[in-house]
Amino acid sequence: MNETRKTKKIETRTLAMLAILAAVAYVVMYLSKLIPVNVLGFLNFDLKDTIVVITGFMFGPLAAAAISLIVSFIEMVTISSTGFWGLLMNVLSTCAFACTAAWYYQRHRTMKGAILGLVIGALLMTAVMLLWNYLITPIYMGYPREAVAKLLIPTFLPFNLIKAGINGALSMLLYKPIVTALRKAKLVEPSKSAGGGKQKLGVAIVSFVVLVTFILLALVLAKVI
Repeated sequence: MNETRKTKKIETRTLAMLAILAAVAYVVMYLSKLIPVNVLGFLNFDLKDTIVVITGFMFGPLAAAAISLIVSFIEMVTISSTGFWGLLMNVLSTCAFACTAAWYYQRHRTMKGAILGLVIGALLMTAVMLLWNYLITPIYMGYPREAVAKLLIPTFLPFNLIKAGINGALSMLLYKPIVTALRKAKLVEPSKSAGGGKQKLGVAIVSFVVLVTFILLALVLAKVI
């Protein structure tokens, strides 16, 4: 009986955390829309994937997929003008990146596993979005398919790599502080592994350098600098 109550308590706590993370992801998405940097007038460097990745690292790829779908649906019915097609592209992009990274990390719960998961997720997302931008962008943006095909390599490819790079670097910078705070508040389970302080500092420094680099690349791609 005590074990059943404990299990229900953990499940309730997990659902509450997922609801909070979904709300945070929506706020981050909304604030991302206010950043006056985009490509082709409709490609935005949405930062909600950072929150979705952190969710996936904590609770697994299915949780990341659920957060992606919920936030994308709320975005569709509140501030988006692209309707179902925008919802589809959002879910495909975020899930290809965040769910892949979370899936790999769940099987290799180390710093190296997190980094490799993010790299694999970034490459998969880029490949997936090249295909789906070719198929879907002409439909919901009204661009001729031939024009979209010409933009795949010079525009869509670097855009998705840069977007994944920014979200990946932010995930590496924010994951440990967020999880540590949640563990201290007893909102998530204690860690079963420990990492060295020097290793964490090194990863934080490298992640910051990567973040700055990809932000500069984003500004170049958007022709801001």
